[in-house]
Amino acid sequence: MELFEPTMLLVLALVAFVAGFIDAVAGGGGMLTVPALLSLGLPPHIALGTNKLAATFASSTAAFTYYRKRLFKPECWLRAFFATLAGAILGTLFVDFISTEWLEKILPLIILAAAVYTVWHKTPNANINESPPPCPVLHNKQIGQGLILGFYDGVAGPGTGAFWTVSSMALYRLNILLASGLAKAMNFTSNFTSLVTFAILGHIDWVLGLTMGVCLMAGAFVGAHSAIRFGATFIRPVFVTVVSVLAVKLAFDAWLIPG
Repeated sequence: MELFEPTMLLVLALVAFVAGFIDAVAGGGGMLTVPALLSLGLPPHIALGTNKLAATFASSTAAFTYYRKRLFKPECWLRAFFATLAGAILGTLFVDFISTEWLEKILPLIILAAAVYTVWHKTPNANINESPPPCPVLHNKQIGQGLILGFYDGVAGPGTGAFWTVSSMALYRLNILLASGLAKAMNFTSNFTSLVTFAILGHIDWVLGLTMGVCLMAGAFVGAHSAIRFGATFIRPVFVTVVSVLAVKLAFDAWLIPG
């Protein structure tokens, strides 16, 4: 296992805290942590696996916070849960068959696409935090949504929380808080499932992952409470700017600098 300088670990810890905060507020913290891990020179497979370890801490904290505030009802989303679990397993196994060179070139494009999508998406506001009754009406859309986003989280991951939030508002007419609560729960499902699969495949740097995980968890705790109190609109400009800069740097390194 490669050892990193204390300063580098400190920077990574700060990035993880900010990413945990952003992920709990608006989703997409992985768009900060994955580029940060790749910038250390980690192979893409290891970077993705390590990010899953760290992200599991953050998503569990945020999901529990939303559940305690009664902004997520597990009984309404059982089909989404199982579909997400299956999609995450398939996506993570698919990653193991992808070449490192291909991942290095495609990940910056995925991150940039997620950032652009975040720019163009408008966050709706609502004052009533109640799930659409009754729950069974929602079932028809859950399987497709869970499979697609679970698979994406297993393959790459950056922006999964944001995609869950946006698609849930569109499909189920949920407001931003309810959609975020659902996003955190499903993101935890795919993160944990993918983490177990990555661990079996041996694609995790445990020291980096645990260090980032603790900081992500702290950021997620602060972010979830801030989101519930203030909403997510204020974070978008900073979020998109930082993500875009990191993604452009990774794309430049992968596509323009000869190896």
